[in-house]
Amino acid sequence: MVSALVKPGRQLAKRLLLLQSGVVLTTAIMAVFAVSVDWGISALIGGSIFVVANAAFAGCAFLFSGASKARLVMASFFGGEALKILITVILFSVVFLYMEVELVPLKLAYLLVLGINIFGPVLFINNNK
Repeated sequence: MVSALVKPGRQLAKRLLLLQSGVVLTTAIMAVFAVSVDWGISALIGGSIFVVANAAFAGCAFLFSGASKARLVMASFFGGEALKILITVILFSVVFLYMEVELVPLKLAYLLVLGINIFGPVLFINNNK
């Protein structure tokens, strides 16, 4: 019964992560053909940073379910958000310190996927009606 309560949220998170991954790959491929391979790699890295962090959050957010575990649900949600921010900071730091990337496609791909994260659930929820 409890897993039945979480199932729609997990499915939405999976669909959103798949959409984000597809957009990142498409953006990277388009950047390769439109500008250069360096732009494509940078776009792939920028978008992947957000997708990896968002996947970690989704994993934490759905660890617990049910009214009897309300405190654990909230703790895992906030812990997942803190982990998402930490992963984002660490991955951007690693990229900026140890890799030579183009900043424009890196940041644009990250912001594109962030926009999908904001507006994607609205599209999925409206399609279910």
